[in-house]
Parts: sequence; C-alpha cells; structure tokens
Amino acid sequence: MPSTTLSSEPQAPEHHTTATAAAGSRASAAPGTEGARADAPYAVRLDRVSKSFGRPGAEQLVLDDISLDVAPGEFVTLLGASGCGKSTLLNQVAGLDKPTSGTIDVPGGRPALMFQEHALFPWLTAGKNVELALKMRGVAKGDRREEAERLLELVRLKGAHGKRVHQLSGGMRQRVALARALAQDSRLLLMDEPFAALDAITRDVLHEELTRIWAETNVSVLFVTHNVREAVRLAERVVLLSSRPGRVAREWQVGFPQPRRIEDADVAGLSVEITEQLRGEIRRHGQH
Repeated sequence: MPSTTLSSEPQAPEHHTTATAAAGSRASAAPGTEGARADAPYAVRLDRVSKSFGRPGAEQLVLDDISLDVAPGEFVTLLGASGCGKSTLLNQVAGLDKPTSGTIDVPGGRPALMFQEHALFPWLTAGKNVELALKMRGVAKGDRREEAERLLELVRLKGAHGKRVHQLSGGMRQRVALARALAQDSRLLLMDEPFAALDAITRDVLHEELTRIWAETNVSVLFVTHNVREAVRLAERVVLLSSRPGRVAREWQVGFPQPRRIEDADVAGLSVEITEQLRGEIRRHGQH
C-alpha cells in the first residue's frame, strides 16, 4: 500500500495527476476491455477526458480535459460542488458511458461500482445478493455460499447470509452492497457517495470499516463525495474538481496516518483549507 506519510501541501495539477510516475507509451482502451496487467503503474488512468451532453451545436460541456492516475492500492477522493461532473466521471471509469474525447485505461479489468443507494435485490437474502455477483464472476456454485459468508464477515455481517433486505438497517444494507462489490474481485473500487444518505453515526462507523477493508485488501479506491471532511478522513489524496465544466483544479496529499477521526484537528485543518478552495471554485462558476 502506498505510504501515508505524505505531505499535506496542495499540489498544482499536472497533465497526469498521480502518486506514481508512469513511464513509456501505453495502449489506450475503454474500461474492462484489456486483460489484467499486473505490472501497470496505475489502477486507472484518465488521459485528457472530456464529456459533453446534448445535440450537435448545442452541447453542454460537463468534463473538460481531465487527466488523472490512481496508483495501485491508492485511496483517492474526488471532491467538488454538486453538478461539477463527479458522478459523470465515475460512470466513464466504470464503463457505463463513454467520454466524448480522451481515453480511460483500467489495466486490471472492469472495476467494481458501489452507488449511493444500495441497489440490492429485495427478493434475495443478503447472502444471495453477494452470491449473484460471484455467479456473474464465474465462481462455481458449490463455492459461492462459503465465499459469500467470508465477504459478509469481512464487512462485519457474520451470520447475516439468510436475512432479507427489509430486515437490515440502512448501514447494514450498505455493508452488503460493499460485500457484493468486493465479490467482483476487481482491483479498483469505484464509490459514488455511498454513505450520503446515512445518519452521522452510521456514516462514521462505515468510514472506519471502509478504511479497515481497504488496508486488508489493498484494493484501489476512487471515492466521489461533496463532503470535504469525509474526503480528508478517508483519502491518501484529495482531488478537487472545478465547477462545471469539471476540471482538475487542485489536489492534496494527505500526510497524517490512518486511523483518523472526522473531528481530528489535522482533518479539520486541512478541511478548512480545501473548503476555501472549493468556495473559490463555486464563486468563479457563479461569475460566468
């Protein structure tokens, strides 16, 4: 896992904002279309990605010339005001949509995606929801139950295999959704504001669980949020997008180690600095 003893000083964005220096040429491809390349120096690379919506001649530019790398095992939070294109960018990486221009490379294959809503199938039990992802991955039928129970235990839901969705709290449902995402065995986990609908205490607990699971699995995480303190608490690196069109405006390496608390002085201090930058981006957007 990349070191967490990094500087918290802000860095101006480069052509590729990344925690590692990628050397040499590469073949570009849509997410999930290449075989796994274990020696790749990044878990995902966005190269000058732009996205527009609308009919020709009346397009609305949502993402503009974004270049960003996430290193293997790195936890990156993507932060910005509502409507800046964070979720649109995540959809591009997930392969749910294609950029208008630029390329996205995910060398480990198609990433796993976790939404704000749990999106569990209510007619299935918690375990069967996880087993469905295992089935789609090609895991043998005889092995699915044991693996689903292992993943539920990993997210602290031991014994919940037979519980129906309506029997689970909001936090428990998100744990099942996380277990289902992990069942895809991807080296890149995309998370689109997965805790936004939860109460503060449940969200705090799931922050702890997510950082524990990240440390245990060494998966790469690209986590979208509009909550500055959440971004700082979780990430090794915080990337700020400008207001629409979304561009990489600033980034910060988070220099204090895990575990962190959302009320820690270091978290609060860096959050204040990032919030000021975010306010500046919102003000600039309002002047256009």
